[in-house]
Amino acid sequence: MSVEVSVVLPAYNEEATIEQTIHTTLDTLDSFLSKGRYEVLVAEDGCDDNTPKIAARIAGEDRRVQHVHSDTRLGRGSALERAFRISSGETLVYFDTDLATDMSHLEELVESVRSGEYDIATGSRWIPGNVAERPAKRSIPSRGFNTLVRFLLDSKLQDHQCGFKAFDRSVLFALLDDIGDEHWFWDTEVLVRAQERGYRVKEFPVDWVPGEETKVDLVRDVFGMGSQILRCWWEIAVQPRITRGVTIAGGSLLVLVAVALMSLYIDPSAVVEHMSKADPWYIAGATLVYLVSWPLRGLRYRDILQELGYNEGIWFLTGAVFISQTGNLVIPARVGDAVRAYVVKMRRKIPYASGFASLAVERVFDLLTITVLASAVFFVLAAMGIDAGSLGSISQSRRDSGQTAIVVAIGVGLAAILALVGIIASVRSDRNFVRSTISAISSDSYADYLASVIERFTSDIQTVASTPKSFARIGASSVGIWILDVVTALLVFAAFNVQLSLITFVAVGFFAVSVGNLAKVLPLSPGGVGLYEGAFTLIVVMFTPVTGPVAVSAAIVDHAVKNVLTVIGGIISTLVLNVSLTTAVEESRNIEASNTD
Repeated sequence: MSVEVSVVLPAYNEEATIEQTIHTTLDTLDSFLSKGRYEVLVAEDGCDDNTPKIAARIAGEDRRVQHVHSDTRLGRGSALERAFRISSGETLVYFDTDLATDMSHLEELVESVRSGEYDIATGSRWIPGNVAERPAKRSIPSRGFNTLVRFLLDSKLQDHQCGFKAFDRSVLFALLDDIGDEHWFWDTEVLVRAQERGYRVKEFPVDWVPGEETKVDLVRDVFGMGSQILRCWWEIAVQPRITRGVTIAGGSLLVLVAVALMSLYIDPSAVVEHMSKADPWYIAGATLVYLVSWPLRGLRYRDILQELGYNEGIWFLTGAVFISQTGNLVIPARVGDAVRAYVVKMRRKIPYASGFASLAVERVFDLLTITVLASAVFFVLAAMGIDAGSLGSISQSRRDSGQTAIVVAIGVGLAAILALVGIIASVRSDRNFVRSTISAISSDSYADYLASVIERFTSDIQTVASTPKSFARIGASSVGIWILDVVTALLVFAAFNVQLSLITFVAVGFFAVSVGNLAKVLPLSPGGVGLYEGAFTLIVVMFTPVTGPVAVSAAIVDHAVKNVLTVIGGIISTLVLNVSLTTAVEESRNIEASNTD
């Protein structure tokens, strides 16, 4: 006889109950299936108790039982998926090993799918008229979760979390490639995507008795389940609608709205007039300075990749940076970051994981450098006694806003410095700060999964920070890059013949450019157009007597110089490296940072 039904029991540290659960499962299956028609697989997920020994012993004694062992913690979803792929049945079943759901419902669960009537079947504790009694600490979070899934993901089911489900093999395997979660949200995502594709899903009431008392867990319930709901909402409801045309139209609309709002306070004709009077020699000088910063970007990227084990030439990497930044200008949401990973993979065989890791390190150094520079400038200004009384003829409300901005900038700078200290301290210590911190706020096994994700990110940063020489070298190049970025803006600003003292001119310029670039971190428009200009103008008007039209004109020309030079460099780089930007953008959409080579 061939196996028709495969039952998977996900097990993590279940030594007290696993043996009884296996025997109860076998007895129940015997009551309605012939021997040889079913198998039971114990998906033992990196346990550190006696569960593996018990499962292995039973599997050795009973041919109907398989022990699927994992040395490391995979996560509940990944453990289930791994066992299902090993299984033989056409009807795939799983339920929680605490047997909270009454086993009298197992036949209905299996036969609903085995008969061909449904593609998926799931038990429910929340169907009206059959609501299970649960403590408030468990029922309130559960109801909230299911409500969010129904509202945001358009599910028609009442209960997505009940650990009592059956799947048609071909249907489940057709869905698995789109499942992004590896842990507690896995089966919820299967149900949501099955409904989206029009598969037949049966939800039926079950008798259910709660197991051990649990509590709301910050990591599992908020960071885990909450973030996965938002991820699915983005992938299912939003991302398919973001075509290239929609992206360009949306970015253009944001720019138009920003310009329209500015026009309420600033005369557009005055802006055009000031731009026409700008000194072209200063702008030419700004262009040359900004051009010099690009080989420095390639040099920094080379140093980062070297720390990760890859040696490439500066000019190739400068071209890759040009192409990626051009991608960010064409399409928002930092698509260019994925484009760079694609370019170095296709041209130099650097794995996607390493490509994204290098980008993560670069972004951290950028943010640290910008915030530290901005904070340092304002510490200097504070020491010089700059206060609201020296802000010219600005209204009291703007003076107050300016002082608030100083406080916020200093706070961000201190946070960046603390992050830097934390990275260095973690490198020099044998302690695992990430895992110990998360464990302190969460007792759920999902904490291990979240910790591993964060550790993959921080380990790459720690690799770069592990030696003072490499850290200093990359940090110095980051400072150089952003100083040249600021000098570019200052030369453009000088083209408008602003009347400021040198120290005020330099200090405010530094802060305006820093805040403008921090605003661009939000991927709301291509290249941050509109965001940069708005933030730059706000800072200049707050802290100097320079008028709004002049500040806007300088911001527009500064950003235009940088963006035009970036696009020109990107076009030249695509030709030299024989890379199609369109192909790179399309291919990069399918790249995920955590994928293997």
